Formats: sequence, C-alpha cells, structure tokens
Amino acid sequence: MPLQLRISAPQKMNPNKLNKYDKAYLRIAKEWSRLSYCNRKQVGAIIVKDRMIISDGYNGTPSGFQNSCEGEDGLTLWYVLHAEANAILKVAGSTQSCDKATLYITLSPCKECSKLIHQSGIKRVVYQEGYKDQSGIQFLKEAGVEVVHISETEMNEK
Repeated sequence: MPLQLRISAPQKMNPNKLNKYDKAYLRIAKEWSRLSYCNRKQVGAIIVKDRMIISDGYNGTPSGFQNSCEGEDGLTLWYVLHAEANAILKVAGSTQSCDKATLYITLSPCKECSKLIHQSGIKRVVYQEGYKDQSGIQFLKEAGVEVVHISETEMNEK
C-alpha cells in the first residue's frame, strides 16, 4: 500500500493573535526607522513571510553615498531610497521571495513604491502613519493587496 500524505491548506490565524503579531512587527519597523540618517522623516520597513522576518529596510541614500538625505534647502534629495524599496531590494539580492509576504511599514507607501510592492508579490501591507498622498494605498487595494492601518492609539492598546 503506497504511503499517502495529507497536505492541508494553511490555517488562517485568529484575528486577535494576528493583530498582536501585526503590532509587534510594526514596533520592530519603528525601531528600524531609527537607523535612518534622514532628518525630515525616518521610516522603517520589515518584510515577514511565514512568521519569519526575511528583510528589513529604512529610508536613506544608496550604498556608497554620503548619509545625508536632505539638501541645503532642507528638501529630501531625489535619490534617497524609501524604506520599503530598500527592504524589497534586499530580498531581490537574496535567495528569498516576497511572494505572499506581509510588509510592515511605519509610513504608508507612496505610489511609486506601491508598484514595487505589488510586483514583488507582497499580498498584505500593514502601516502605522498615513502618507500625505493616499494614491499608493488606493493602487494596492485595487491590485488586491490587503491593506491594514494600525494607528498610534491602537498600537498602545493591548
């Protein structure tokens, strides 16, 4: 008699437990944002797949550039990479994949980064603070990416 394996679909996590993990990963992203040299806004991102952190990133200049994100006028330099782009690029240079992963980010993604998020295969985005332009969030929702906002107030609740 041949050996039969039963493979069941992964079980959905209990919503309360999921919210607890979401908050914990957002706290890690917040801590990661403190590594940024940017003065105007420090943003952190964590990519999680199967409850394992596979990448991290924060906003800053590309490798080899001076760690100064703002010009003399105080505005962000055009070549500064966003936290989520840095995290996705780290995965692209590894053996990992973003397919079906969750992105935790301290600031909701801009429209340019939203395209990267969708194309990378990330299926869920959890963010804390809303970016001034919400078109990135709208794009992700239209693309079928689950988007979750957890406010600062909610972060402090048990």
